[in-house]
Amino acid sequence: MSTGKGKVLELILEDGCRHMRLDCPPGLIPAPGQYLLASDGSDAPLPVPLFHTDSSRSGFIASAPIPDRWNPALELQLCGPLGRGFTLPVYARKVALIAFDNFHARLKGLIRSALQQAASVVLICGITPENLPDEVEVQPLSVLQEIVTWADYLAFDVRRENLSQLRERLGKSNQLAAGKAAQVLIHTPIPCGGVAECGVCTVNLNSTWKLACKDGPVFDWDEMG
Repeated sequence: MSTGKGKVLELILEDGCRHMRLDCPPGLIPAPGQYLLASDGSDAPLPVPLFHTDSSRSGFIASAPIPDRWNPALELQLCGPLGRGFTLPVYARKVALIAFDNFHARLKGLIRSALQQAASVVLICGITPENLPDEVEVQPLSVLQEIVTWADYLAFDVRRENLSQLRERLGKSNQLAAGKAAQVLIHTPIPCGGVAECGVCTVNLNSTWKLACKDGPVFDWDEMG
């Protein structure tokens, strides 16, 4: 984990959400699924977690939500990268990205790597996202079971409160239990970055309590129980 300074270069409105282009040292750029904690020197009591959504020339594009008070030229104090990110297998040729809550930005960082290894990429999402590469196919959540059968690697993004719904949705599928590579980013508040172990981000996996801030936020599917 490192600390350093970054600067907001540009605000980006995409799919109705406020993202930003952030200039920062290379060692602070999080991998897909990892995050930074950013503070702006204001009276805000907690730092803001920033997730990687795409690459940039001198930093990265951070996914929403971005505070309304942040504008271009603002300097930020950064800490990270933090947590466990996604691991795209080198053998993966059929990659499925499942935005269970219709927010796909935290999964977008996997697209470039998947296409570079000649993989077919399908995004499961309830909306039609903007600015995706032409090679990415978009499908509705209704075809989830079919895509689970097709893919050799699956990456999910789900809010903690909807994790049980995702488990239930996949409960009748044997594909994941049969050893298919699958990972889940569990989206939950992560204010302390694993330093204070405050427990706000606790998730129950395999009857064991884990902290998303440092044990995740990305977990292997076989940890879901």
